[in-house]
Amino acid sequence: MSIENKGRVLLKLSGEALAGDKKTGFDAKTVLRVAREVKKLKDLGVEIGVVIGGGNFWRGRTGEELTRSKADQIGMLATIMNCIYVSDMFRSVGMDTDILTPFVCGGFTKLYSVDLAEEVLTSGKVVFFAGGIGHPYFSTDTATALRAIEIKADMILLAKAIDGVYDSDPKTNPAAKKYDSITINDVIDQKLQAIDLTASMMCLENKMPMRVFALAEENGIMNAFTGNNFNGTMITL
Repeated sequence: MSIENKGRVLLKLSGEALAGDKKTGFDAKTVLRVAREVKKLKDLGVEIGVVIGGGNFWRGRTGEELTRSKADQIGMLATIMNCIYVSDMFRSVGMDTDILTPFVCGGFTKLYSVDLAEEVLTSGKVVFFAGGIGHPYFSTDTATALRAIEIKADMILLAKAIDGVYDSDPKTNPAAKKYDSITINDVIDQKLQAIDLTASMMCLENKMPMRVFALAEENGIMNAFTGNNFNGTMITL
């Protein structure tokens, strides 16, 4: 996509990556850097939706002593905390934001609807989609795919703790091969872990391209959007 096309993107931020070297909670310098990078993209006229994972506070597998439903509910709350924090950091660098959740959350957020999301985006605000899809057994990857499809985004930008899609886990296999480009079909067929299977199938069926890159990379968000100096992986149709 060229800058001249402006467009609309759904940015998925890794909760774990937002924690930086602390591995838990927030690293303020990391979040502020991300906010400034998003502001550059926003200043181009790009409409931006954001989903944030909850891994810096909680992952479903963390609560082995709990039922899956309850563990996932805690994870949904973790994503809301992340969105409140990151949204305020976005505001501190000059962006207007709204946080939408698929369930009532007091005065912290607004209740999600496609129409409201469209209204927020076209008004020039960044919209945060918190709380997943509001049901257990669905990851924030699935929420990312669903919201991107619903708002008719041009692409999904996946900012992760890892710098792309590999043929195996580079944390356990030093010889793992990184893909510069790969089709969604191949991601599904090879059972790669770039994004979960449900989300991958949704992107395939709805022709939603993705770009995977490291959140820690300087100017990574802008590079992913433009494709210039992009060091991650393009997931094509």
